[in-house]
Amino acid sequence: MLKMVKTSYGEVKKLSSPEAAYIAALIDGEGTITLTRHNNSEYRRLEVGISNTELKLIKWVKDLLGSGQIKFKRAHNKKCKICYTYRICNRQAFNVLIQILPYLQTYKRERAKLILKNYIRLTPRNGKYSSKIFNQRKKFIEAFFAIPGSNKIRKVDTCALI
Repeated sequence: MLKMVKTSYGEVKKLSSPEAAYIAALIDGEGTITLTRHNNSEYRRLEVGISNTELKLIKWVKDLLGSGQIKFKRAHNKKCKICYTYRICNRQAFNVLIQILPYLQTYKRERAKLILKNYIRLTPRNGKYSSKIFNQRKKFIEAFFAIPGSNKIRKVDTCALI
């Protein structure tokens, strides 16, 4: 079993099973688990996000996890609503994934597994990569983005979630 990692910039709150399942459902449906480019460089950081037009829901997620940030996106089309995005990055996002992994149902589960297996080992805190780790990290990123997105839902015993 994976343990949550310590961060110097804030911890994520421990979720109950129903809370973790709900957050996982939001991420499966309206969220992302990705490695984003940081400052237009080759460096990528872990990011977990949820987008929704309901600010109250997005604020609830932030309060529940106790960390992260909320951004809003103005609608370019007058017919569209303003969209809010909650995002959490790096080791805090890693700690969220530890808690929600058992409840993820889409391809995002495979992405989360790959992250939990490799991200900490391949992301030194000082940002200095040996050539060996740099090459392993490149392969890890390629494998991460090679996981195809799909609409497939894995079968789950719903009684086990109650």
